[in-house]
Amino acid sequence: MTGKRPGYFDENSEPISARIATGLHKIGLAMKQQSWQQANGAGLSATQGQILATLVANGPLTGKELSERLGVTLPTISDSVRVLVEKALVTRSADPRHPRASLLTPTATGASLGARARSWPEFMADAVADLSPEEQRAFFAGIVKMIRMLQEQGLVPVTGMCVTCTHFRPNVRPGTSPHHCAFVDAPLSSEQLRVDCPEHELAAESARREVWEQFMRRA
Repeated sequence: MTGKRPGYFDENSEPISARIATGLHKIGLAMKQQSWQQANGAGLSATQGQILATLVANGPLTGKELSERLGVTLPTISDSVRVLVEKALVTRSADPRHPRASLLTPTATGASLGARARSWPEFMADAVADLSPEEQRAFFAGIVKMIRMLQEQGLVPVTGMCVTCTHFRPNVRPGTSPHHCAFVDAPLSSEQLRVDCPEHELAAESARREVWEQFMRRA
């Protein structure tokens, strides 16, 4: 008796990991296109829009801090900031923490454009809203794991995420909100984890590994 022959798609399909990567690439292209269209409509480059949005969300920052948060080279940040200053969308002031550095602050017009830039990815949120609550939870959990891996590989800025923050305490209690944020002294669930928190303080590498292992025990 012969065994059952594999189905056509069992023999002629890429691994699901490869298909997910292809899907994410398509989503990335859509986001890039939308960002460029929105930026051009506002008279900005996509990087300039990201800078303004980041300053609106996080307050005054130095060029180095912007580079670290956005994952963009410092020369690119410097070029974009120079244009924003010329357009009177950003001002420079002395940074009391670092005598040789300048703090970048959006002007009123720059802050208005930055607030608009923060809404550019909203079309993607609308698409995610079509997923069921269970699908959204699974998708978000996967996104957190993927970003954390990319961060450790140096491909994504290591900022903003609860799971790399010195204030994050994973799985310290039972129930639906097992984690704890020591910064605000409040419990949080896995669905409430942040991926771009302005209060993020990067934990040491050894602590990040330990926290991640503890987090994954119930992930």
